[in-house]
Amino acid sequence: MPTTHIPVLLDEAITHLNPKAGEHYIDCTLGGGGHAEEILNKTSPQGKLLAIDLDEEAIKICRQKLDQQRVIFIQENFSKIKQIYNEHFSLFKVNGILLDLGISSIELESEDRGFSFQIDGPLDMRFDKRQQLTAAEIVNKWTFNKLKRVIQEYGQESGRVASEVTKNIINARHRSPITKTKILVGAVLLAFRNILKTNKEIPWIGGSHPATRTFQALRIAVNDELNNLKKVLPQAMEILEPGGRLAVIAFHSLEDKIVKDYFRSEAKDCVCPPEIPVCRCGHKRQLKIITKKPVTPGEREIVANSRARSAKLRVAEKI
Repeated sequence: MPTTHIPVLLDEAITHLNPKAGEHYIDCTLGGGGHAEEILNKTSPQGKLLAIDLDEEAIKICRQKLDQQRVIFIQENFSKIKQIYNEHFSLFKVNGILLDLGISSIELESEDRGFSFQIDGPLDMRFDKRQQLTAAEIVNKWTFNKLKRVIQEYGQESGRVASEVTKNIINARHRSPITKTKILVGAVLLAFRNILKTNKEIPWIGGSHPATRTFQALRIAVNDELNNLKKVLPQAMEILEPGGRLAVIAFHSLEDKIVKDYFRSEAKDCVCPPEIPVCRCGHKRQLKIITKKPVTPGEREIVANSRARSAKLRVAEKI
């Protein structure tokens, strides 16, 4: 069984969202319910929460954990937040929205999900088990160029590393289908041995296992994470009441850049290119940025929960 999920940047996220009694919130990434539980505590006794997650298991666990009289649970992609709001929560004014983009312990430590390179299991990586695309399909069926691009762009590996990893994955799948995480990890480690020209055990690089970035890349591709993030941000800002806040916790630079760029763009009136001297876009600012720099976890939190080390919290307020 997975260990208890520890919410990342809990105090910081709640402080910046500043929930008050009777206010209503949306948690787009319910996960283990840590943030949701604290929001419910702060908005008690009348505040309502719309709790969204793609993972059926997360919904099931949190139904037992949270006050069902005050929570509406929806298993769906947060990229459909406006539709979800209109269908299930439109009676309430939304004072704050949270997105915690990290993978939960429920998912990471489940043997049958394939998210972890440290646990041997089926190569799945779907947040939503109803969807068809899995990591196994990607590594076994995608072309060299397509697979390399995923590892290079989503895994943020160099071209050389991405090429070598892809080559070894394709060599492995020619021998037999790659259906287990352990087989994929072996292909990645062999790629690093080839690059480093060694038969010795490959050390962790910068505190990370050599397979970390490949697993990240495949998970992003399977779940279309970056496109979904781009879709949810403007919808979330539209749903919020003036003065309501949007808080996003990102865990790698690809996510963080999307959030940072969106906040910066919507915090100014004109978004015309610099070469156009007179504004023609007619764009009006939608928000003010609350966190001028991202909020990061302190040393104590990182010691208690090593998964928090890369977290960055950004917060904006609708005007």
